[in-house]
Amino acid sequence: MAEGGNDAELLKEKANKYFKEKDYENAIKYYSEALDLNPSNAIYYSNRSLAYLRTECYGYALADATKALEIDKNYIKGYYRRATSNMALGKFKAALKDYETVVRVRPNDKDARMKYQECNKIVKQKAFERAIASDETKKSVVDSLDIENMTIEDDYVGPKLEDGKVTLKFMQEMMEWFKDQKKLHRKCAYQILVQVKDVLSKLPSLVEITLKETEKITICGDTHGQYYDLLNIFKLNGLPSETNPYLFNGDFVDRGSFSLEVILTLFGFKLLYPDDFHLLRGNHETDNMNQMYGFEGEVKAKYTAQMFQLFSEVFQWLPLAQCINNKVLVMHGGLFSEDGVTLEDLRKIDRNRQPPDSGPMCDLLWSDPQPQNGRSISKRGVSCQFGPDVTERFLEQNKLDFIVRSHEVKAEGYEVTHSGKCVTVFSAPNYCDQMGNKGAYIHLRGSDLKPEFHQFTAVPHPNVKPMAYANTLMQLGMM
Repeated sequence: MAEGGNDAELLKEKANKYFKEKDYENAIKYYSEALDLNPSNAIYYSNRSLAYLRTECYGYALADATKALEIDKNYIKGYYRRATSNMALGKFKAALKDYETVVRVRPNDKDARMKYQECNKIVKQKAFERAIASDETKKSVVDSLDIENMTIEDDYVGPKLEDGKVTLKFMQEMMEWFKDQKKLHRKCAYQILVQVKDVLSKLPSLVEITLKETEKITICGDTHGQYYDLLNIFKLNGLPSETNPYLFNGDFVDRGSFSLEVILTLFGFKLLYPDDFHLLRGNHETDNMNQMYGFEGEVKAKYTAQMFQLFSEVFQWLPLAQCINNKVLVMHGGLFSEDGVTLEDLRKIDRNRQPPDSGPMCDLLWSDPQPQNGRSISKRGVSCQFGPDVTERFLEQNKLDFIVRSHEVKAEGYEVTHSGKCVTVFSAPNYCDQMGNKGAYIHLRGSDLKPEFHQFTAVPHPNVKPMAYANTLMQLGMM
């Protein structure tokens, strides 16, 4: 047994080394091997929990932290890990309970008290929001804005909409302005948001488009506030236009610290080319995620809390899926927790809301493919993982060829699984300035609908770190 313990310690040291190098996959592998040899070591579970947190496997992180505490209920780090996992999943009350435990055991720990207070603040804020939301006459932020009478000061020399309209000239000026880290006037930002809300709210939950033989569309995955990489996509692949259509597949914001610049650019192009520039909702176009991963903090820092409220309203109108030539279905996350879901079911989803914890809307934003048949519990702690047989049955029932989804970092920027029936595309290279992955986008032509992959690498950006605006609990919890 002692020898097994020694071997396990060596494996843990190896895992720690990989963790320090930010190679979390290998860290997880060696923590797991250490646990195979010594399954009653709380520290191994706690360390692996942190590695899972770093790879956004919040469900697995939560399970490991819980296991660590089952083994040793006095293991303080276990409570921290579990609280962070619950925070990441938006389960604030559960997190608060663990922070309470730490404060009780360590009354003089300043860090613990600060986390407890921060979490308590969020729990109270959520209760307050629920109380307001249950008031039937919930007004739109738009009703309380007087955009017409907002004055643009004489010393503002940045881009302005022309007669209240987005033009190509405005878009080009705005992209340059943002590139120089300058702020768009709040009046212009509000004009874009109000207009794009109007455009999006008229769209169905499942958008259906037809590409002619000679036409192609570019599909991009997550961009996550990496504005300079977005500009690079346009440089490599051409600006959006009526003859160069794009589909951006969700997760435009959070983590990267130029999320406002990304989303205003994408919304601007949606207004300029409403029929040729497409946006789908990701799991990060939601209040819980924005509160934790930076977008809410960024909007409040650069503009106001009121503007964030309007973004939240607009995000609720983003469509959830797009079907191309009745053959290819695109969504951010993936397929469903149950068989039998049809395209008609997707058309009927009432999407103007925060996503529920389960059901087709949740799955479209959150699920992931897995190599083995069947379904299993999600590594993320939300929705499910679906196997090749699930994909096969869904495609057959709905007379589709394949699905395109995003939602997961891939080393090459894309991945083809389920015998070519499930394609992942991810467009944030060197994600969070640390993953070292390539980005990719897909060309799909009307003539054959065969995905053609284009890879690219990260470009330099100004020295503002990812997660700069994230909730302090997430920043500290990820240490």
